[in-house]
Amino acid sequence: MPSSTARTSRTPLAIGVGVVAAALLLGYASYSATKPDASPSAGSSSSSVADPSADPQAGTHAGLEKLARRDGADKLAQGRTDAPVVLIEYADFRCGYCGKFARDTEPELVEKYVEDGTLRIEWRNFPIFGEESESAARAAWAAGQQDRFWEFHAAAFAEGAKEKGFGKDRLRALADEAGVADLDRFARDTDSDAARAAVKKDQEEAYGLGATSTPSFLINGMPVAGAQPTRTFTEAIEAAKKTAGVAGGR
Repeated sequence: MPSSTARTSRTPLAIGVGVVAAALLLGYASYSATKPDASPSAGSSSSSVADPSADPQAGTHAGLEKLARRDGADKLAQGRTDAPVVLIEYADFRCGYCGKFARDTEPELVEKYVEDGTLRIEWRNFPIFGEESESAARAAWAAGQQDRFWEFHAAAFAEGAKEKGFGKDRLRALADEAGVADLDRFARDTDSDAARAAVKKDQEEAYGLGATSTPSFLINGMPVAGAQPTRTFTEAIEAAKKTAGVAGGR
């Protein structure tokens, strides 16, 4: 899995000791997932997943859990704002592993957990592969302003889509495919300061957490790196759901 070689910033978030510990876990998980013997289809993914048994009440993951925005107006999220589990994904539209997750794993998670109210998925734009990554991130945000983010997400991550590039004309075509109603507004929004600010906010959040590759995830604050097998995500979601239920009953 590729890692960034051209970061815009490495400024860490102003976070406490417990969050720093969890952030280091994400950085380590990202590193482990990029080692030569790592594979997104491997049967075991323990080297790329933080310990799901760690107690959030002890502070290891609690600070990162607070990064879930749970904003009902968030155009780049799906699922109930009060879902017991929130999965935050830091990803790049030019990342092949991100596409693999989007095609092979995410639909199963949506069907199994989002639709029954267990899971909320919050996307964070984390462009690390240059100018076209940045443009695609802004375009995705722009599509979201017309309530078509997830449709754009599906079009941009379709098999073979990234090989066609993310130039201006191609992004407009993807927006059209996604059902964005006003393509002229889409173009303006893509090039807007608001789009740049939104993408930068997500990007800085990821860098501040120590993420070194895409995709990187937080599941109720528990770091997971890479397009791991679906089983890895279901186990992490089930563990987080159980912990959230215990915490809620205290």
